Amino acid sequence: MNYSTSIYVQVAENLSGSMTEAELIHGCVKQDRACQKLLYERYHGKMMAVCLRYAKNRDEAKDIMNEAFMKVYGNLRNFGHTGSFEGWVRRIMVNTAIDHLRKNRHEYLIVNTVYANHVAVTRAEEVDDEDIFKDIRQEDIIRAIQELSPAYRTVFNLFVMEEFTHKEIAEKLDISEGTSKSNLAKAKFNLKKNLSQFISKAKDDK
Repeated sequence: MNYSTSIYVQVAENLSGSMTEAELIHGCVKQDRACQKLLYERYHGKMMAVCLRYAKNRDEAKDIMNEAFMKVYGNLRNFGHTGSFEGWVRRIMVNTAIDHLRKNRHEYLIVNTVYANHVAVTRAEEVDDEDIFKDIRQEDIIRAIQELSPAYRTVFNLFVMEEFTHKEIAEKLDISEGTSKSNLAKAKFNLKKNLSQFISKAKDDK
């Protein structure tokens, strides 16, 4: 590490605890490298958790997150300072994940047809969201969500985690509301099945 680099690291570490959110944003708008590094470090943990829920694995989640952070840096001038900055960053992460889905549509096909099995949908609708996650470790929840098909995983995240309506999901993913409801129902059913398998395996390993 040369002298200039060590000074940069020292300044970043000193600023980390004292810099306000507004100061951090202002520094990033000015393209200050230390501020950009601090913003990444401050939010990357939470945003990685968001991206992991939309990706099939950690590498893909990291690619989505890094692309999203570049969009954050490029659009900071548009942040109005009227709402939660973390929420604003989170929306960019989610939108980037959806853009990734669209770009890889051949790999992550979202079928625009209502074909859900009636019994599976009925059972899934009876599953409360809180019951699905009760007493389950966060890493197991993320693994179980990642094992869902891309169509189910995306709709589940948008509806349950981001609190989108089926109408909003349909518009965002270019699918019908019926398909959104169908995918959500199947996602809940399959997610509960995945989590049950994880719990059973954990008990067997003890």
